[in-house]
Amino acid sequence: MSIEPKYERYIILPPRGFRPIDVESRATLLLIDQAAANPGEASEFPIPVDGFRLIDSIAPDGPKLVEMTAEARLSFRKNFPGPRILPLSYYRPALAPRPRVQSSIDPASTQACAAIVVRVVSKTDGEPVAGATVLAFTDFAGRLGAKGVTDSSGFVTLALGSSSVEIDRLYTYPRRGFWGEVRHKFALAAGATIALEPIDLNHIDAVRFFFSSAALSDGANVVVGLIDTGIDLNHPDLEVQGGLNTVPGEKAEAYGDNGVGHGTHVAGIIAARGTPPKGVRGIAPGVVLKSYRVFPQGSDAASNYAISKAIDRAVADGCDLINLSLGGPVNDPALLSAVNDARAEGTLPIVAAGDDFRGPVKYPAADGASVAVSAMGRIGTFPASAVEAAEVVPPFGLDPADFLADFTDVGPQIAIVGPGVAILSTFPGGYAVLSGTSQACAAITAATAKILAENTAIMAMPRDQNRSDAIARILYQASKPFGFGAEEEGHGTPRL
Repeated sequence: MSIEPKYERYIILPPRGFRPIDVESRATLLLIDQAAANPGEASEFPIPVDGFRLIDSIAPDGPKLVEMTAEARLSFRKNFPGPRILPLSYYRPALAPRPRVQSSIDPASTQACAAIVVRVVSKTDGEPVAGATVLAFTDFAGRLGAKGVTDSSGFVTLALGSSSVEIDRLYTYPRRGFWGEVRHKFALAAGATIALEPIDLNHIDAVRFFFSSAALSDGANVVVGLIDTGIDLNHPDLEVQGGLNTVPGEKAEAYGDNGVGHGTHVAGIIAARGTPPKGVRGIAPGVVLKSYRVFPQGSDAASNYAISKAIDRAVADGCDLINLSLGGPVNDPALLSAVNDARAEGTLPIVAAGDDFRGPVKYPAADGASVAVSAMGRIGTFPASAVEAAEVVPPFGLDPADFLADFTDVGPQIAIVGPGVAILSTFPGGYAVLSGTSQACAAITAATAKILAENTAIMAMPRDQNRSDAIARILYQASKPFGFGAEEEGHGTPRL
C-alpha cells in the first residue's frame, strides 16, 4: 500500500529583502520558474519533481509560493543554501473582538431542549432585522449563555434551558443598517422583541468629529492601496480605480468585496464620495483608490504570501500609501521584507496595531517599519445603549470625552492614534457601524493622504526611502497628543 507524500506550503525568499541582490540567489529564483514551465528540461534543478510544486510566483526573480515534501525541502536547502524557506502565516481584519459565549446548559439536562425565541426588528417601522447576531449571557464574567443569528423574519432561538431567564448582558450585532445594542440585567422571556435604532447617515461619529466634512477633491492625486477583503465595486459612494486579487488560485481581476465587508467599510472611511443623508463622505474622497484583495472568497484569514504580493504590486502601481487594517501575532520575515521594500521605494505602509485589549502590538505593525496606529473614541458619538459603550474605559484624554478604546493594543511601536470606535461607513448593500484599529488605521491613512496632497514637493520626490520618511514626518508634525500616554497614542492624531 503506497503512502501519499505529505506536502506543506512555503515561501521562498532571497537571503535578504524581497528581491535578490546577489547573482546566485537570482539565478535560483529564475530556475524555479523555468523548471515549473519546462519540467522535462529541468536537469539543472536537482529537486525531486514529485516532491516540489510551484504554486505562484510574484516575479521571475521574486518570491515564490511552493509546495514541498520534507524530503524535497531538505534537498532544496542542500542544493540552494542561500534563499530563505519560510512557513505561511495568517492575518485577520483588525476589528474589536465580540464577547464569546459558552453554553449555560448541560447537554444531558432534561431542559437542554428548552429555548427562548425572540425577534429583532427596526425601532422605526417594526420591520425584521435579518442576519443579526444575538449573544445572551446569563453569567457575563463566566461567559455563560447562548448565541444565535436572526433569520429572514428577524427571529432567533436562544438555547437557554428555559422559557424565561435572568439575563446578565444581551448584545445584538446587526450586520448593517442599524446600531448594535447592549442591555444589562433584565428578565428575558419567549416572545420578547429587540428593537434596534436605524443608522442616520447625518450622524457625526468620531471620524467626522475629528476630521470635518471633506471636499470631493481632498487627497487628489494621492494613490492609496487598500490591502484587505476587497471593495464593493458597485457601492454608489465608492470609486475604485483598479487593483488585483493576490489569493493563489483565484482570478486576479476579482478584487471586489469577498463577502466579508471589512474592506468596503475601511474604503469608505478613506474615500467615500457620498453626501448625507443619502450617503457618507470619507476623509479624502479625492484619492486614487486601488483594491488589493488578499482574503479568499468568504474568508477572514489572509496569508503572508498574498499580502506580500499585494504590497509588491501596490508599490509597482505607484501607490503613495498602503493601508493594512489587519494583523497577526507572528513575527513574519516575509511580510517585513515586503514592508521594508515598500519603504525603500517611497511608499508608506500604515498598519493597524491590533485588537487584543491592550496587548502587545501585532504584526506587521510591531516590526517598526510602518506607521502603527492605535484606536480611540469619543463619548457622545454613539448612542448610550450601543454595544460600543463597553469600550469606554480609562485612560481619558485632556478632554474627558476622549478615551483610549478598551480593545486597542499598545506599546512603544505606536506612532499615531486614530478614531476607531463606532465608525459609520460604507458596507456591501448599504452602511454599517464597526469598531477596531482597522477603522483607526483607515482614518489615519486618509488624513495622511489629505496632508500629502497639499505637499507637492514631497509628491515630486524620487521614490526612495527619503520620500517615505518625508511622508511619515509630515504626518507626525501635523499630529497632537490627547494625553493618553506615549505608548498608547504616539504622536496623537493629525489635526487638519
